[in-house]
Amino acid sequence: MFDTIPPSLTTVLDNGLEWVYSLQGFFEPTVILVPNILRQGVQSLSDTIGFDVPTLNMTLALFLTYPLAFIMNLLPFGPIRHYFNFLFGAFLIQFVVGVQWIHHLVTSLVVYGMFLVLPRRLNRYLVPLFVMLYCVLGHLHRQYINYLGWDLDFTSFQMVITQKLYMMAYNLYDAEVLKHDPENRAAKKCAKYALPELPNILEFLGYTFSFSCVLSGPAFEFTIYRQACHGSHMYDHTNNGNAIDSKPFGKIPSRFLPTLLPFLKSVAAMVAFVVIGNAFPILDTKDPQNNTPVILTQAFLSNPWPYRYAYTWIGLLGTRMKYFVAWLSSEGANNLWYQGFDGFDQNGNALGWTNANNLNLLGYEAGPSISSLSKEWNKKTSVWLARYVYIRTNGSLLAVYGTSAFWHGFYPGYYMFFLSVPLLTFVERLMKKKISPYFQNLPKIYHILCVITTSFFVEYLVLPFVLLARDRSYEAWKSHYFFGHIIPILFLLLGNFLPKPPSSNKDETKKQQ
Repeated sequence: MFDTIPPSLTTVLDNGLEWVYSLQGFFEPTVILVPNILRQGVQSLSDTIGFDVPTLNMTLALFLTYPLAFIMNLLPFGPIRHYFNFLFGAFLIQFVVGVQWIHHLVTSLVVYGMFLVLPRRLNRYLVPLFVMLYCVLGHLHRQYINYLGWDLDFTSFQMVITQKLYMMAYNLYDAEVLKHDPENRAAKKCAKYALPELPNILEFLGYTFSFSCVLSGPAFEFTIYRQACHGSHMYDHTNNGNAIDSKPFGKIPSRFLPTLLPFLKSVAAMVAFVVIGNAFPILDTKDPQNNTPVILTQAFLSNPWPYRYAYTWIGLLGTRMKYFVAWLSSEGANNLWYQGFDGFDQNGNALGWTNANNLNLLGYEAGPSISSLSKEWNKKTSVWLARYVYIRTNGSLLAVYGTSAFWHGFYPGYYMFFLSVPLLTFVERLMKKKISPYFQNLPKIYHILCVITTSFFVEYLVLPFVLLARDRSYEAWKSHYFFGHIIPILFLLLGNFLPKPPSSNKDETKKQQ
């Protein structure tokens, strides 16, 4: 990707990076939360089970959030919970990426300084610009020095904090807008998350470093975090300020199943990732960065197409299990200390446990359309884009897709995927208009057909998201004869010539009325 950069610019970039790397010695002493004996233990365990250290660190860190969440739930409501979140959130990042934890701290402190000295109307632009630029530079740095590498670095954590600070800039702005214009459409939709006052630095750092979501999200609103730390979503302590002596809004639900079920699902997903990944690898298992992906080797391509596509289908299922592990594990840990609990309605009925739910596994795997898949996958990112990009730009899909693409990074495979998704969306709309009326008396059969068809085409489109490089992605699509593009295009071209479908009973009733 970077082989076309002029030598003069390469020299400038290399000199700039050398200066940045020279700062590592200055920040190295800040990595004080992880004792050497712990690192030595992880290294010994890595040697024993054959896991590489970075992957093992991330896996252990994810499951360490459970005992931490158990302790958190024992702590009294108030400032001590913010201390705990900051301290152990920093510990987890240091445990996984060492000195690179400093990026999280620098981003937090710079943005807090911006909140202190700049007007809110400017921060709604400047803070998102700063955090997105920081995230973008992180992605570009990773791709420049380690193209196609899968090593863990700070960028995955940076993506989470980018969402948090982006949202908070608008939370503060919305509170100001609502004072003067209570009917402002965008601010009104997010009024429940508005922040009249800037949180103190302890609350702020507790939020940005919150241990149960710092590694893999989800990134939710500051008000949700604050309620969990102060118990205000469960107890009415507006008068005495002490949740311990306050009356609960309703019967506090058990956290047992909301914690256990996501945890068990994450363990099952981890087993599936290992088993399927070993049996149906997409990339070369010895050197995925430099060696030809398994599905592009001559030996593999000599197999019949049905076998190759079935293999790829299963292999991609195993690949995305690593995301399931992270999101489900995080959901269980958040629920364990009630940060995932939605609170109560006005009648004292528990609302549920959706705050930390970032994935509907079955809903995604059995989704009947592109739109349904997007709603069940990485849910909180979709919410962030909807609340703080879509409605703030008067419904600009270009702004949404552009923000999402930059937030993910700059590998060509991401853009090959994102730019292809609208094609299936147009097909689904035409099918709903031209095909679905023929199945009005067979809705279950139509649903099953949609599930199979959607999965069949999506697995083709998503290949570049895993392969990343343009040449690898193109060769993968070519190996499947570009059917995922050709068939939808032909359907769009010929769809308008299909006969007019029969009117449904509902349509006839409307006409008679």
